[in-house]
Amino acid sequence: MPRVAFIGLGRMGHGMAGRYLDAGFTVTLWNRSKAKAEDLIARGAIWATSPEDAAIDADAVVTMVADDEASRAVWLGPQGAAKTAKASTIAIECSTVSYDHAREMGRELNARGLIYIDCPVTGLPDAAAAGKLTLLVGADAADLERARPYLTPIGSTIRHFGAVGSGTVYKLINNLMGAIQIAGLAEGLAIAEQAGLDMNLVLESIQAGVAASPQVARHSKRMVARDFSGATFTAALRHKDAGYAVKLAESLLAGKPLVARAAVEAYAQAKAVMADEDEGKMIELVSRPKKLS
Repeated sequence: MPRVAFIGLGRMGHGMAGRYLDAGFTVTLWNRSKAKAEDLIARGAIWATSPEDAAIDADAVVTMVADDEASRAVWLGPQGAAKTAKASTIAIECSTVSYDHAREMGRELNARGLIYIDCPVTGLPDAAAAGKLTLLVGADAADLERARPYLTPIGSTIRHFGAVGSGTVYKLINNLMGAIQIAGLAEGLAIAEQAGLDMNLVLESIQAGVAASPQVARHSKRMVARDFSGATFTAALRHKDAGYAVKLAESLLAGKPLVARAAVEAYAQAKAVMADEDEGKMIELVSRPKKLS
């Protein structure tokens, strides 16, 4: 069977790695904490001591890490996967990174004989575990076809946006829009609370109204109930993604007013006090106990 090295076992990566086991692949794992791999090892995955170790003899290396810095480290660091990956290994970057970083990794890894696929994903952890993610791909068309057998176990939908980096462009747009919606929702609900509105009626109206995107529909219930259990996306990650998106926007829309900057600032404040907690909890930063009389 094909051999996959999977690097990064966070909320999303753990389920994605499990999908390769479900599909019968030989899977080698690396993560900063081995504890997160124990159940996958019990299912037959092989533990590696480093990304470099994991990539030996792999047909594809898949990464799902936090940011540019982590991506560079696992690919090109002193024990990076690129050191041992054989020529024509498919390098699949599922992490959400910056546009510049995705293009740089494409150049660096292609120069080393690897086939780089820019492949961030959308979907929640349950979709990752079920293989129902949407994959946002930037790659040469022929490279995508070579990579497809390694993409279908983790995604039910593949959207090919163009050359390397284009998948990341759309992912950053997607996550920036989410940041704006969630930050705006927190402020709107806080206003309603302070004005003394019936919050059940507010919630019902939001759910039925024109502003009820999937993000708003999901988070409005959680914010009103103050139920932030089972965090799926943290304030720190949303801040990182929105920051990458604004940097890209500033390069493409120079001199234009960007509402997104306010969302980045809102998430900077959330990150400062609850970096690893659910992003929807930011309502607690803007809501106040005292209501209008």
